[in-house]
Amino acid sequence: MAHFAKVDDENTVTEVHCLHNDVLSLNGVELEQQGIDFLEKLHGGGTWVQTSYNTDGGVHRTGGEPFRKNYAGKGYQWREDLDGFVPPRPYDSWHLEPETCQWNPPVPMPDDAGVDKRYDWDEDNLGWEVIPLPNPQD
Repeated sequence: MAHFAKVDDENTVTEVHCLHNDVLSLNGVELEQQGIDFLEKLHGGGTWVQTSYNTDGGVHRTGGEPFRKNYAGKGYQWREDLDGFVPPRPYDSWHLEPETCQWNPPVPMPDDAGVDKRYDWDEDNLGWEVIPLPNPQD
């Protein structure tokens, strides 16, 4: 299946559609423009950009070729200059990593985060705070 994001005039993703790969095929070759043409005709226009369901942070989940940095979702930004989709910024202090189109905190999460210890970002203090875990005895 092929996925396409519809973006508005501010390059914000407003919806994502799934198309059968046959729609993209022209003489046995898959072409993004075929999908765009199909969606424009079906929806009466709009700006469409192909996205990959299996790409996250510039890595393809099944070992294939990553495509457009991240799978697009509603509210994501299409950044043509980075050839990628950027998720909404979680906190004002976080910075964009252009190679992955992911937001990173100004301070890395502590290495001991895991099942027994969890952290949450504290924007007021610009640092990580430990999340108390429930006591299994309670």
